[in-house]
Amino acid sequence: MDTLSRLIDLARPQASLDLRCLLSGAFDIDHAPLEGGVAPFHLVLDGSCVIETAAGEQLELQAGDFMLFPRGAAHRVRDVKRSAGGLPLTLGHDGMLPVRRNDGHEATATSAQESDHTATHDGVDLLCGRFVYAPGSSALLLDALPDPLHVSLGDAQTLDALQTVITLMRGEAARRQPGALTIVTALSQALFAMALRVHGERNANSAGTLALLTDARLGASVQAMLDAPERAWTISELGERAAMSRATYARRFNERAGVTVMDFLTQIRMAIASDLLLRTQRSAADIGEAVGYQSEAAFGKAFAQSVGVTPGRYRRRTQADDAAED
Repeated sequence: MDTLSRLIDLARPQASLDLRCLLSGAFDIDHAPLEGGVAPFHLVLDGSCVIETAAGEQLELQAGDFMLFPRGAAHRVRDVKRSAGGLPLTLGHDGMLPVRRNDGHEATATSAQESDHTATHDGVDLLCGRFVYAPGSSALLLDALPDPLHVSLGDAQTLDALQTVITLMRGEAARRQPGALTIVTALSQALFAMALRVHGERNANSAGTLALLTDARLGASVQAMLDAPERAWTISELGERAAMSRATYARRFNERAGVTVMDFLTQIRMAIASDLLLRTQRSAADIGEAVGYQSEAAFGKAFAQSVGVTPGRYRRRTQADDAAED
């Protein structure tokens, strides 16, 4: 499994679609902050809008733009003119998803389809959803993302693949045939992976986990850590994987990752340990050994320092959260 796929697998993001917005004219919709482990996203199928962050930053989104709030931050969705007022919002259903609109019409399957073309001219056709991800095991990937994460289709090299996904999503949302919701949800998962890849490629000179993956030599050392977290890695050994001297590797890794090699290795170990605590019934001692700790006490101390709770409490709390959702 490639490195990005492994990181996504550890995070276990589960996509769900909340609603479709067909908005025109003036609109200003507030989104309250969400609890930890929930990352809302917006995908512009057609038209344009403005996303205003809690810090006051205003980002214009065009057709094909994807925006994710990894830490569930509050934000607003506004029309591009930042108008005041507007008609009241109504909520209906189009046969696949709840539909929010502000044109005074009832949101039915027929009216949603009839207004699909309208968004192109003076409004927006927006899919809104969320990714629910596993705490602990997601930190390596999600905590490293900017908030918000905005991926645009401005680069012709990435346009074709992303546009294909978005075209499929829009077509399924418009036709609402049997199985459409399942297809659109699965495509949301694919879009997430593609957005992360594109973001990493376009920000190759920035610091963070995704920046590491765009560096072929440093990426090889990250893959080695993920493949064998139990190994007592040294900086020299990892430098050899990256075909660099110890000093050059340590310096370059720190510059690209924003943390030291050993701190990053600890993050990998804790992410894998969190995943094993969630997915298996293996003992804490066994999991600790699997990620490079020779004693349960040493593993427990490192886990508590990194995640904030002991391995046992982490497992019990997560299981209790899952039971509450069921």
